[in-house]
Amino acid sequence: MARKKQPEKPRSTGHTDAYIAGAGVVEEEKITETLEKNYMPYAMSVIVSRALPEIDGFKPSHRKLLYTMYKMNLLTGGLTKSANVVGQTMRLNPHGDAAIYETMVRLARGNEALLHPYVQSKGNFGKAYSRDMAYAASRYTEVKLEPICHELFRDIDKDTVDFVPNYDNTMQEPVLFPTTFPTILVNANVGIAVSMASSVCPFNLTEVCETAIACIKNPEHDIISTLKGPDFPGGGFLYYDEEELQKIYNTGRGSVRVRSKWTFHKADRCLEITEIPYSTTVEAIMDKVVDCIKQGKLREVSYIRDETGLDGLKIAIDLKRDADPEKVMQKLFRMTPLQDSYSCNFNILVGGVPKVMGVREILEEWTAFRMECVRRRLFFDLQKKKDKLHLLLGLEKILLDIDKAIRIVRETEEEADVVPNLMIGFGIDEVQAEYVAEIKLRHLNREYILKQTRETDQLKAEIAEIEDILKDPKKIQKIIISELKETAKKYGQPRKTRFYYASDVEEEQEDEDIPDYPVNLFLSESGYFKKIIPASLRMNSEQKLKEDDRMVCHLETNNRIELLFFTSQQQVYKTRASEFAETKASAMGDYVPAKLGFAEGEIVVQMIATEDYSGDLLFIFANGKVARVPLSAYATKTNRKKLQKAYSNKSPLVQVLQLPKIDAPAHVLMRSDGKRAVLFDAALVSLKTTRDTQGVQAMTLKSKQLVKEARLLGDEEAEELKKYRVRSIPAAGGMAKDLPEVGQMSLI
Repeated sequence: MARKKQPEKPRSTGHTDAYIAGAGVVEEEKITETLEKNYMPYAMSVIVSRALPEIDGFKPSHRKLLYTMYKMNLLTGGLTKSANVVGQTMRLNPHGDAAIYETMVRLARGNEALLHPYVQSKGNFGKAYSRDMAYAASRYTEVKLEPICHELFRDIDKDTVDFVPNYDNTMQEPVLFPTTFPTILVNANVGIAVSMASSVCPFNLTEVCETAIACIKNPEHDIISTLKGPDFPGGGFLYYDEEELQKIYNTGRGSVRVRSKWTFHKADRCLEITEIPYSTTVEAIMDKVVDCIKQGKLREVSYIRDETGLDGLKIAIDLKRDADPEKVMQKLFRMTPLQDSYSCNFNILVGGVPKVMGVREILEEWTAFRMECVRRRLFFDLQKKKDKLHLLLGLEKILLDIDKAIRIVRETEEEADVVPNLMIGFGIDEVQAEYVAEIKLRHLNREYILKQTRETDQLKAEIAEIEDILKDPKKIQKIIISELKETAKKYGQPRKTRFYYASDVEEEQEDEDIPDYPVNLFLSESGYFKKIIPASLRMNSEQKLKEDDRMVCHLETNNRIELLFFTSQQQVYKTRASEFAETKASAMGDYVPAKLGFAEGEIVVQMIATEDYSGDLLFIFANGKVARVPLSAYATKTNRKKLQKAYSNKSPLVQVLQLPKIDAPAHVLMRSDGKRAVLFDAALVSLKTTRDTQGVQAMTLKSKQLVKEARLLGDEEAEELKKYRVRSIPAAGGMAKDLPEVGQMSLI
């Protein structure tokens, strides 16, 4: 229930302030009702009037700007200052000048964001492929409309589209443009609304026009036979995946993969990138390459620089002497935005309703829209011709007796009676009489009248032709097809984005991406990991640790080694040494739980290293049991990062021991908190195939006693501690009061 609190009536203070009824009322309202009343109108406005393109290919901001430029005669006139256009556009677009100018920048040829720009530009308009290259202020740049805009505004003044008042009702603006080709598919359009978004990739204009014509002639036309694939203004190479393209064409959703164009100069061992994917920037690519170099993933690259200039985009990458440019590029494609994906989401407003459509449905909607535009244009022309014919028919009647017309005008005493008298005298209507009355005296001769009425037969033929066209949709379609052919011939251009195929992609092993060099791996008790190269370790071997922390594992291996981190929650996280950045002994290193995304409260129990998942693991539990599991049980065909049920949860895990691969005795020492120890050969523990096996009892414990330590011993140390050796398990072991505790665990 809503709760209301009526305000107290203010006391008289001598002022004349009136008491406002209901002021200060506090009401309780459901949040859903508040959202519906206050947020939903905004959300709908963003969807319908801002973020999503309509079937003519434009958002309202684009349309208002271009129409303003059209009304400023910038389609045929000369260049004007951008600031002038921005100021005029404010009559239609009630936003700040910055937002309007940014819209203009994206539509301009200089920015290179569109396959077919709509604004001819002079000055610095930045670049779509650069994040940091700023465009000049509007007072320094100049613009006019590109010739292709003739196709946007053709016959716009012939009632081809609806017009609505602007925001202050001082002028009219078009709801849509009567575009003669499907601009919605020719230029890229991206928008983010509330709860939905749109991302339309660009296609080649010639291919789009050919496809539109083919679909008009045959609704079952195979679209992919004429519409080869997206064509991005930045060029590059698109991976031709026919199945994915068919999905995009049919559903309006999917993604395409684009990679950069590159050349290699052998003389200076330099890779030059001259075209990049539309969805990235030069700066994003360079940042990622530099990051990979710092992580040691691109040791073949010695330097990278941006050489973009007046000649266009260029990224130079210097390679080291022995680097294979082909393999380096394959690595760059996999690890950097030099190869990137463009996600398609053809969400378009049709009749004010957002709709995700495939290419065929988009072309059908555009064709229906264009047919209505042509029909309205024909009606407009028909009416004009009928009006003119009507006037000429009245003029013909004057031809019968010019002298009578002159006499009627001369003998009429009042000017207001001229038109009525002509109507009576010649049997014509008011419009015809008004037209005759306005003819100049010098034109009231037989030659002028014959010359004017000579058009009558031609007008009658044209009217009959237009009426015939209006009755037959097929003839309207022929007009649309002829306009599409004309547009393709006049403005079509070769594809900028070429294709590459599956046969062009080299299959390489993943290991080739990982440099192979010696490293020292360290793991602390609290879970800090360090990867240190030998040279750095020789310079400083003193390890920095948190207070009360200690190193529990040290392994000398290589950068390609695979690592398994067993945790306190019976899980194992798989990664590689190469995934960790190199560090120094004086640094804290990477915190493994954070690096690998452990669950809350989950800690590292042990780290195991392997190259081929050969050998076995021994799991020592606090209840005295030991489980032997092959390392191959943790190998997976897929690139899984986490495995559950890595070991048994019946008793706390004390230690994980990696047995030597050679067929030699493996001496296992276990010690309990009851001051007893047992030494046995690992061969006494039978191998189990399941990871979470409970194992076998290896050490017999008294009530409330637990195993507290386990480790592998070398032959010499095992010989020294032979008094604890047993030949069968389980065993209680011997008293071990003087046996020193382990200081560091070894994985070797």
